Amino acid sequence: MTTTSTLLQLLGTELPLIQAPMAGVQGSAMAIAASNAGALGSLPCAMLSNDAIRTEVAAIRAGTTKPYNLNFFCHQPPVPSAEREATWRAALGPYYAEFGIDPAGIAAGPGRNPFSAEIAELLAEFRPPVVSFHFGLPSAELLARVKGWGAKVLASATTVEEGRWLAANGADAVIAQGLEAGGHRGHFLSHDLTAQLGTFALLPQLTQTLRVPVIAAGGIADAQGVAAAMALGAAGVQVGTAYLLANEATTSAMHRGALKSEAARHTALTNLFTGRPARGIVNRVIRELGPIGPAPEFPLATSAIAPLRAKAEAQGSGDFSPLWSGQNASGCRELPTADITRSLAEGFKASVR
Repeated sequence: MTTTSTLLQLLGTELPLIQAPMAGVQGSAMAIAASNAGALGSLPCAMLSNDAIRTEVAAIRAGTTKPYNLNFFCHQPPVPSAEREATWRAALGPYYAEFGIDPAGIAAGPGRNPFSAEIAELLAEFRPPVVSFHFGLPSAELLARVKGWGAKVLASATTVEEGRWLAANGADAVIAQGLEAGGHRGHFLSHDLTAQLGTFALLPQLTQTLRVPVIAAGGIADAQGVAAAMALGAAGVQVGTAYLLANEATTSAMHRGALKSEAARHTALTNLFTGRPARGIVNRVIRELGPIGPAPEFPLATSAIAPLRAKAEAQGSGDFSPLWSGQNASGCRELPTADITRSLAEGFKASVR
């Protein structure tokens, strides 16, 4: 059996294609459309309350009979540091003054919750066929609960070492997240960004090392990119950025405008918005503070920058917004998710392994 056949059997999909979970720019509508088009539609759950997860999963189950994926984070919640928070707010001080914001009145921003026993209990009601994780895997006990109802488990690796760890600790397939990928890095064994590899450097090293299927992610935006990943040994691909302009995406107007502009050619890994490096389009705050700043640990940085984002967005500016995007936004199209999926699927026709 080929690695692609193994992946298709594992996922239960028609295509070895995963629509990447993208928090903040999509909900169940995109996941439903991608699954109905033959891919594995994904729902990002890390920023959703338990009630919202229940509502969104119910919508997916009502909208498709095809397999779908629920994505969660596995980060360790940090211990807040008053010193780091003060340093961070001091760095943002000139911007507070510019917008007339009183930093003393800033409340905690939206959080990102790690996978928990409470969430596992909720998911047991629905028994989702695929569950994916970012920043490692949950505890062995929680992972056993997920697998107990028959779910297949995917997880992201940014290095060969992470891929080995994931395969050894229960991942049924590993997503090779290259440095080109938009949004947050899936790294978890080391915070050293220099250890992360580009997709087409990481992919063959993982396929040569692991026995589980390896899914390529990062910089793949069209059928040609899909074909190239498959030629390098990928069992399948995961695509995110190319879906950001889809009809079903909830991407904001200013984010859409940035993706369609020349600005999309310049992205950077930045910790300014959440405290953890994530790739987005370079904007004013990244240029002026530098992409890696004195932000508190993930996800504590969000609260201090949130009011600046709100003020700027109210004026039609994305200067303080996380404009997540991979390095290759050339595949972004204002089309239905199903059409984008079918276009990407053309890249699989040339790959027969």
